[in-house]
Amino acid sequence: MYYVYVIKSQKKDVFYKGYTNNILRRLSEHNNNKTASIKHLAPFKLIHVEICVSLGDAIKLEKFFKSGFGREIIQEINSAT
Repeated sequence: MYYVYVIKSQKKDVFYKGYTNNILRRLSEHNNNKTASIKHLAPFKLIHVEICVSLGDAIKLEKFFKSGFGREIIQEINSAT
């Protein structure tokens, strides 16, 4: 099983999208500055998770969330929280 997740920086209004097979470990890595490209944005808040059966499905869904329409959906999810 794979998880596609969206996290939001608590410092800036920035979202990060990714996929993993262990959501708790991955969120911990983000919040403990183990992801070099976004460590300056930590800490993060988990705002959305979707479960995928295969790695291929997870990659496709992550790519969708990074698209224009996917970013609009993330904004709607964020405003609902």
